[in-house]
Amino acid sequence: MSFHARLLAGTADARAGLLGTPIIQGCLRGEVSLPSYLAFLREAYHHVRHTVPLLRACKAALPARNGWLAEPLDEYIDEEQGHDEWILDDIRACGGDAEAVRRGPPGHATEVMVAYAYDTIARVNPLGFFGMVHVLEGTSVSLALMAADQIQKPLGLPDSAFSYLRSHGTLDREHTAHFELLMDRIEDQGDQDAIVHAARAFYRLYGDVFRSLPLPQAQPLAEAAS
Repeated sequence: MSFHARLLAGTADARAGLLGTPIIQGCLRGEVSLPSYLAFLREAYHHVRHTVPLLRACKAALPARNGWLAEPLDEYIDEEQGHDEWILDDIRACGGDAEAVRRGPPGHATEVMVAYAYDTIARVNPLGFFGMVHVLEGTSVSLALMAADQIQKPLGLPDSAFSYLRSHGTLDREHTAHFELLMDRIEDQGDQDAIVHAARAFYRLYGDVFRSLPLPQAQPLAEAAS
């Protein structure tokens, strides 16, 4: 079994736990609201703004045996630049206050997930950061484009409100193919174990971010019937 296949198999139950969160399942059924989408974008901004700093921290901490990862990390850094600003543009397109989001704090669950990423790089194994890459990019490929359609239609939002979801859903299809090739070059058992462990943790932590979002409120029967 290749390492990437082992990573998928070893995190399948954790992935199911994330995808089973009420707000994701509700979104796939078409249960959406503008406050819920804006809350998602707020938390997305507060973790995406750390993507490039985390990639740089991972690169700086690479042990000599993993020096070959420096070039792929540089490519990731170039591709991820400015994606946090896309999210602020989406918030503006939804009528939200992007500058308040920029200046404001993240939710607790997002803060903990980001802190865990930095701690993994600094204290455990820098390659554990690829566990976060696996979770965030794998999730966006499977959900982002579908979720964008499910949210946009009932809320009547413009295309300009979905640059983050739609661009990431498309970009991450390419990233996941590249990611698989990178993972299958990692041979050290300790590095592999660190990535699987971190991925399982990030599925839970990212699930906590979704569990922290406000669920769409059901319409009163009288309003729904009108």
